[in-house]
Amino acid sequence: MKRLSLIVTLAGLFGLGAYQVRATTPQDAGTTAKQDVKEAGHDTKTAAKKTGSAVKKGSKKVANVGAKGVKKGAQKTEQGAGKIEGKTQ
Repeated sequence: MKRLSLIVTLAGLFGLGAYQVRATTPQDAGTTAKQDVKEAGHDTKTAAKKTGSAVKKGSKKVANVGAKGVKKGAQKTEQGAGKIEGKTQ
């Protein structure tokens, strides 16, 4: 479970890096440094939201698979206990 979480996190960080490195258009002569900083802030916010969403989706998958495994294990334990009980009587 830790390995999957690590993979999802690294994929998110890689996606964030790729998003930041994307091809940019040439800047107009009228763009100010203040506007550039604002745009960079908005881009970072969007990338963080996308990464958080991906991590949330991955975590839900891991939790669901874990719950399914626990349920299956409990059923097998119950079956085994029933077999042993039948042999001891």
